[in-house]
Amino acid sequence: MKSIEFASLLCSRLCHDLLSPVGALNNGIELLADEQDPDMRARCLDLLAESARTTANKLKFFRLAFGAAGGFGDEVDTGEARAAIEGLYGVDGRIALGWMVDEPVMSKSALKVLLNLALIAGDALVRGGRLDIGVERHGAGLDIVVRAEGPRILLDPELRKTLTGQTAEDAIEPRAAAAWLVYCLVSEGGGSVQVSDAEEGMLLLGTSVPA
Repeated sequence: MKSIEFASLLCSRLCHDLLSPVGALNNGIELLADEQDPDMRARCLDLLAESARTTANKLKFFRLAFGAAGGFGDEVDTGEARAAIEGLYGVDGRIALGWMVDEPVMSKSALKVLLNLALIAGDALVRGGRLDIGVERHGAGLDIVVRAEGPRILLDPELRKTLTGQTAEDAIEPRAAAAWLVYCLVSEGGGSVQVSDAEEGMLLLGTSVPA
């Protein structure tokens, strides 16, 4: 896939995910302009603050997961990844997060794999639950495992196919941009992505990447 085509997929994905919180900001401003009741104005301000936080957290996550965040070096502090995931999923308490990553830094490509697997697994928790992220070093490589557990898990079949390399390049859709990025980064390192069946309320995503 050409880089410009992949950039288009990412832009479509970003616009889709940011449309809701940005739209809520716009609606809140319009309501605030017309509302005179002090209690309702206070409620509008609360909603605006919540939408602003959601937008900022999503932008921080996407900048690290898709962009060139983390400085000019080859490695990134894993604390940045943890903060990004907590900002995306851990604010409202709907998803409990477990962080089992002892590595203080990871390569940018490995961190992008971790973040995008976390994004896919977190989105699959349609009714909330628990999201655990683990990394273990083995020689010159890192094993990355993301586990989603909840009352209902829904993994888009297209994401599963893309993660495991079963989708043709010209058939990749914007919703699968994160999965395609993971597949490409892992394939470059000679690895593959394992995806468990989402049975009994649990989904496992795992791979190995060069450290």
